[in-house]
Amino acid sequence: MNAIAVKGEGISKRFQLGAAVQGRLTEALGEALERSLSTFTRNRPPRREFLWALKDVSFEVETGEVVGFVGRNGAGKTTLLKILSRITEPTEGYFDVRGRVGSLIEVGSGFHPDLTGRENVYLYGSVLGMRKPEVERKFDEIVSFAEIEQFIDTPVKRYSSGMYMRLAFAVAAHLHAEIMIVDEVLSVGDYAFQKRCLGKMEEVATSGRTVLFVSHNLAAVVALCRRAYFLDRGRIVAEGAAADVVHQYKDSWGADELIPIREREDRRGDGSIRVTGLRVEPADGGEAITSSGRIRVIVEYESEAPLRTPRFQVTIHDAEYNPVYLLDTDGNSEMPEVLPTRGSVECVTEPLRLTPGTCGLMVGVHRGPVLADGIEFAGAFDVQPDGLFDSGRVPIRSEAVGLLSHRWTLANAEDAA
Repeated sequence: MNAIAVKGEGISKRFQLGAAVQGRLTEALGEALERSLSTFTRNRPPRREFLWALKDVSFEVETGEVVGFVGRNGAGKTTLLKILSRITEPTEGYFDVRGRVGSLIEVGSGFHPDLTGRENVYLYGSVLGMRKPEVERKFDEIVSFAEIEQFIDTPVKRYSSGMYMRLAFAVAAHLHAEIMIVDEVLSVGDYAFQKRCLGKMEEVATSGRTVLFVSHNLAAVVALCRRAYFLDRGRIVAEGAAADVVHQYKDSWGADELIPIREREDRRGDGSIRVTGLRVEPADGGEAITSSGRIRVIVEYESEAPLRTPRFQVTIHDAEYNPVYLLDTDGNSEMPEVLPTRGSVECVTEPLRLTPGTCGLMVGVHRGPVLADGIEFAGAFDVQPDGLFDSGRVPIRSEAVGLLSHRWTLANAEDAA
């Protein structure tokens, strides 16, 4: 049995609603100041409201193990990783982390905005306890991976979010921390960068380093992780093989399909644009969505101000949450450059050519490079069989998701001897 690299026992974290202070020092100072003021005033202190972001969380991660953490937004995943990274302290319980920790929890976490990219690489290396010669040996590889050679001597406060993210991930992945903590940060990069990062994660996962991985890309969690934990409302409700835990997580969304998107609170993004509705309907008439039929997707939205070239995305995935199609206004759009503060946009697809079964939807809208609103499990629809094939036989979903029109013929025949 391998040694334990990370262990948590009864970890709980309480936040005061409406409090502005955060972090280890500011939390302590804020509580001390409040106690002091209540001592010298006759007025009864205002009633405080608290939220338990984590409650009695216990777990173990062995050395060299890659473990995923899944759950809805607000389930407590990031709070747990911040505690393990010593960014904040637990209210109750304790944890033990054995080894140097490389944390990638927020964009540019551990970087100083006024320092150049070069200086931040060395700074982060020293935070990990590495000597300068160790960082120098990896420096060229880090810069090449991040693809920012031209800007390495520019202060990182002038970087775009994508450049910032590329360098932050490159440093965390290439400098040798025994334990790597990765939160949902890869969504900042483009597809090519995400693919490269996942490839690096696979390399890290097979190198004997310990990885704690949080991602909304459930297919990546299943591919990279041997085990996983499912957090819900601050508690661990399931743990085991990654594929089994992900399946339980997806099953937990059944009841929420009845909640209108306007009322959904489990969102990501800065809230400057809000998705208020999502509908899917047959585009060719009729009541059923079929394997060879087209669909119309309507996204309703509202915003704080008129939208200039926003980016709407709807991802269609199968029942195992593997992405199948991406509908993206950056791909093919005839929308005006500026949209009103409230309205709806729609997309009509080509024939789906999907095997019969249930498909899910994820919706997001971006304002430039910034995610304004994103909702997982935003809806679902059923694909019904039709006469796509002349034989009348209906392939089942377990054989494949996609259907490609095709015809077989005999190319060569030889008589048996």
